[in-house]
Amino acid sequence: MAPTTTAHTRTSLELKSASLPVLAVVLKNPDPAQLAGDLAERLADAPGFFDQDAVLIDLAPLREWPEAIDFPALCAVLRSHATLPVAVRGGSPEQMAAAVGAGLAVAPDAAPARSETAAREVVQEIEVVREVPVAGPGTVVIDKPLRSGQQVYARGADLVVLAVVSFGAEVIADGNIHVYAPLRGRAIAGARGNTAARIFTTCLEPQLVSIAGIYRTTETALPADVLGKPAQVRLEGEKLLIEPL
Repeated sequence: MAPTTTAHTRTSLELKSASLPVLAVVLKNPDPAQLAGDLAERLADAPGFFDQDAVLIDLAPLREWPEAIDFPALCAVLRSHATLPVAVRGGSPEQMAAAVGAGLAVAPDAAPARSETAAREVVQEIEVVREVPVAGPGTVVIDKPLRSGQQVYARGADLVVLAVVSFGAEVIADGNIHVYAPLRGRAIAGARGNTAARIFTTCLEPQLVSIAGIYRTTETALPADVLGKPAQVRLEGEKLLIEPL
């Protein structure tokens, strides 16, 4: 007879929820050739901007499109720009079924408020601002205001912004983010999982702040001791802390 034991059997895996950065591509025309041209134009000033980033295709503007969408061709265009299409959302039942047939997963529809998501929206949605390296390794400096719809990403570096980050603008860095002006848009530090990254600003009024995928939006009011004042954002374990400077 087999021996009995009171010890718990160890399994080879553990299931946990995870928050990962995802690039949301909002399509307004399903023509693969036009997508290829638009991506090439948008990314001309930022070669190597993507590095096998996961992509979610948002079909909301095309939900009433009368013709079939060529998802394999669209995915091929996205892969040619170093992205990995993994999911789709917002389409009609027929479009979603075709996307699933092309190997894409179904993602929940977008939340009504833009501030409820940390996804980076590009292609007819976000103007990519050229990265401007300056003296000092691993630092990108922006000295002009960022308007709504503009985005700056400091890949593998800290980001220093010397002017206002307006509501609707987005600043992203693999390292720390320093904003020496009002921060009113979205700030995403530690974009590739650096839990030691921090966000610093002289005036904290953000739509969203995020570090290593853990984020907080304006739906949760900021305390009076940091709202509109110099503050820093950091992680302690899996908790996002916002503290006065």
